[in-house]
Amino acid sequence: MANEEEEEEASGCISPSSFTLLVSCPSALSPSQVSVAFCDTYDRIPHPDIILENSISQIWEQRAQNNKSLFNGKKFRYGGYTLHNGSGSDPEHHLCIHLGLTDYRTFVGTNLSPVWERFLVPSEDDPVLCQHTSSPLGNGAVVETLDKKILVLQRSNNVGEFPGHFVFPGGHPEPQEIGITSHQHDKELTESTNSDVSREMFDSIIREVVEEIGVPPSSLVSLSYVCNMWFFPFE
Repeated sequence: MANEEEEEEASGCISPSSFTLLVSCPSALSPSQVSVAFCDTYDRIPHPDIILENSISQIWEQRAQNNKSLFNGKKFRYGGYTLHNGSGSDPEHHLCIHLGLTDYRTFVGTNLSPVWERFLVPSEDDPVLCQHTSSPLGNGAVVETLDKKILVLQRSNNVGEFPGHFVFPGGHPEPQEIGITSHQHDKELTESTNSDVSREMFDSIIREVVEEIGVPPSSLVSLSYVCNMWFFPFE
């Protein structure tokens, strides 16, 4: 009999056991309950194995040659979170997401590498476990129609990851949308930058839904943050 991994590969399906729920709250969070700490502390740490580190460029070049539609771009890197449970005079939950910078090239060369497990560090702490991977922050929307249907899309066969899979509308918050190309070390700008990044997390999912489904932004309501989730294996 085929084991679970072989059946998964043959069917093209992804097992629910591949996903790890990092944080969830009793109820969805509004944008005012979600903040960001954007800092180079949460950037990826290069792997000490030079050969493994150099494989990132090799994998990217190979995949880019085979798929001319691939292009590199900056992404926010997920580096953990802090959850403040409501209590006392402030009963609301507040979530702070820790973000650094990465790019799509490094994502392809680490998270999507055939040897992705070699980039992991043995640890129960997820940010430490994945300190050598790109781990770009993605987003996905659960879109419910007025007649209580949930929308899913089928990915193109000409994409860098999970071609042909059925998915929720989504993508990535984009640093360039808010003018971020590198880290700024001006403390006076830190608060405004964190606010801009937090807003981009929510603005980006609206853009993705509008672009991928074709609905007008005015038709979307109840934008809320539901959960953080890791996906393993990466490919």
